[in-house]
Amino acid sequence: MPSDARTRDQARTDAVEAALDKLDLDTKTRLLAGQDMWTLPALPEIGLGPLVMSDGPIGVRGVRWSADDPSIALPSPTALAAAWDPALARRAGRLLAQEARRKGVHVLLAPTVNLHRSPLGGRHFECCSEDPLLTGAVGTGYVQGVQDGGVGTTVKHFVGNDAETERFTVDNAIAPRPLRELYLAPFEAIVKNARPWGVMTAYNQVNGTTMTEHRHLVNEVLRGDWGFDGCNVSDWMAARSTTGCIEGGLDVAMPGPQTVYGPALAEAVRAGEVGEDAVDGAVRNVLRLAARVGLLAGAPAAVAEPPAAIDGRALAREIAARSFVLVRNEGGALPLDASAGRTVALIGAAARDARVLGGGSATVFPERVVSPLDGLGAALPPGALTYAVGAEPSDELAAADQGFVLRAVCRDAAGTVLGTGTLPSGQVQWIGDDLPAGVTYEALASIEVTGTFTPRESGAHAFGTRGLGAFALTVGGEPLWEGVQEMGDEADPFEAFFGAPCERGRTTLTAGEPVEVSLRYQVGDLSELPLKAIMFSLLHLGPRRPADELIAEAVAAARAADTAVVVVATTERVESEGFDRTDLRLPGRQDDLVRAVAAANPNTVVVVNAGSPVELPWREEVAAVLIGWFPGQEGGAALADVLLGAAEPGGRLPTTWPARLADAPVTEVVPADGRLEYTEGLFIGYRAYERHGVTPAYPFGHGLGYTDWAYESLEAREDAVRVRVRNTGTRPGRETVQVYLAPVEDTAERPAAWLAGFASVTAGPGESVEAEIPLPARAFEIWDEELGDWRRVAGAYEVRASHSYADPRLTATLHVRVAEKHP
Repeated sequence: MPSDARTRDQARTDAVEAALDKLDLDTKTRLLAGQDMWTLPALPEIGLGPLVMSDGPIGVRGVRWSADDPSIALPSPTALAAAWDPALARRAGRLLAQEARRKGVHVLLAPTVNLHRSPLGGRHFECCSEDPLLTGAVGTGYVQGVQDGGVGTTVKHFVGNDAETERFTVDNAIAPRPLRELYLAPFEAIVKNARPWGVMTAYNQVNGTTMTEHRHLVNEVLRGDWGFDGCNVSDWMAARSTTGCIEGGLDVAMPGPQTVYGPALAEAVRAGEVGEDAVDGAVRNVLRLAARVGLLAGAPAAVAEPPAAIDGRALAREIAARSFVLVRNEGGALPLDASAGRTVALIGAAARDARVLGGGSATVFPERVVSPLDGLGAALPPGALTYAVGAEPSDELAAADQGFVLRAVCRDAAGTVLGTGTLPSGQVQWIGDDLPAGVTYEALASIEVTGTFTPRESGAHAFGTRGLGAFALTVGGEPLWEGVQEMGDEADPFEAFFGAPCERGRTTLTAGEPVEVSLRYQVGDLSELPLKAIMFSLLHLGPRRPADELIAEAVAAARAADTAVVVVATTERVESEGFDRTDLRLPGRQDDLVRAVAAANPNTVVVVNAGSPVELPWREEVAAVLIGWFPGQEGGAALADVLLGAAEPGGRLPTTWPARLADAPVTEVVPADGRLEYTEGLFIGYRAYERHGVTPAYPFGHGLGYTDWAYESLEAREDAVRVRVRNTGTRPGRETVQVYLAPVEDTAERPAAWLAGFASVTAGPGESVEAEIPLPARAFEIWDEELGDWRRVAGAYEVRASHSYADPRLTATLHVRVAEKHP
């Protein structure tokens, strides 16, 4: 650490200790409990400002969960990981810090670095990869970038939150070795290499202990073995025990003010159940975080001068293009020939109404979204592009958006208007103090979502609701429904409020003719809730024509065009926080659509708009397949860049794509009697496919560009690998050189091979370039359960310089000796 940094660090330490000495017990325990949904309390007596947190990871939502407070929406974490570029992740982090500062946010609740244990995990789009080294490297870059901008991070969810089913209570049984080598490994890498200012502990249990009370994993491993000096924040409403949490190393119990800390913690100290030194330790960690982000008087912020401003739209577009993975490209179908007279038929509902992000707490609201239709329409000459819906991915209602102009009118019990709020979509999501001006929970009795709807299609339009409570729905002056929606069997609040929509009625409307809409909501008793919140939605579904008719139209459009580009997608009911997937199929008739279009036009390109693997049963029947992930707000512009060759699809798969769900090595995400056994041990992802002799649709690390590469030389040492590659194609390009280690004789029950390092290089046609790839000492170690420590495994290793896990290009043998344990 440079001397000036040490001086500033010491000044922060001194300021923290001076502030701590001035606080009494009640004030200290109050500081450890959120004062509301997103904020820790200010303490003016010590010069402490209010510390504001916000959800990420693809953007910074801020304290308002509303589309009228827009945010830059970057591509999903699976997309960011697909770029295999920690430096790009760092740039993304810097942009998010810029967004956080703009919104008055001091701590970003991100990144998510749990692993893709099973493709059924419903929240995998918010994680990075199935591989711990890749996840740790991308997460390190992300954290460094955010904190470069003077904004804190909370690396989450520590640890074992690898699925959503019963996530609040599930006991994940993970043996010590896979726990260390797989699930803890990304957290360890980020803590040691990026020094994050925060960590978020998960809802779940690990081996019988709730993570917010896990003294061993938090105090002994995270803080002890790894030297973490940041703040440990609970996932929202995860803290359940006053003494268990404070003794288990939890610093902050969110949200507030009703938590297990605050007065309950002060009472526990006075009763002798908890030592005040444990409270002081937690307060010290909170004050250190506040000092780092510049909220504590007398303490210099960790970043005095934020990085130069970043163009958010440009970076979102660049990341999307770099993330797209071209997994099939027969006969050079891509890039498209955009010469005069060439035509493209763009097909798919998601081509017009793009899905750019996953569902749940990762949701942000961009001020604009560039759909594939927008992007290709702007890039191609007039008359070159046609569009057909082809197949709808879902017949479920969605939040009122396209064509709606809405506001929320808040009234008291007498019907007097207390205030109004804008609603760019039909979702009311007011949490904590996020209420329209002049409105209080105490006075609020009803909310009316009201405004106009101008349909873009004539026919029967369905309207409905999502949420709990009493509703009255009117469209065009005619009552459609009035009644009460009660809580069902959902165990997860996200399912109750964001789960299955309820259709309430249909009415026939004419395209272009506006009608009045109104959804009245009666506010119930909020006094017993752990935090005050109002969440419900007005939903809509436009007219649905017969699927066969839509597919026939798409086939006709494809037959008349030189190239057909079909965009297929998942929906929010497939990939979202709060539930896991039950299959990997594309919803609706999308598979039928692709097959029909491919039969009509052999030059068919399929773009897969999904955050995690889906089955592609027609993959050998089409000319090209491009994995587009959830590409963020500029995804359509980036797609046009890649399809037309202005940019190369730079991505490599961060997760193995199975040919079918039955081939996936881990498919159990549902606990039995509250317990989920990780019986597969070390063997998830590519490690397991190799072990079981199963060939996936597309292997880990796979991805094609628009040029070819020859691997010319490989030099391997214990600390680094040097690989020379040559661009043998006719276009400039980027290659991600992947290094895998394979023990020649395995004496430690390890996978057949594992990722040990990677680097990206660029070169023009005919040029050669060298990649220097460090090998971490950990690549040759295992967690020895008998020793309770890491052990270096000596012997011969085959070093593979590879284009993907399944495509080694050069090999060398490396003889590794036993050495003293690395520091």
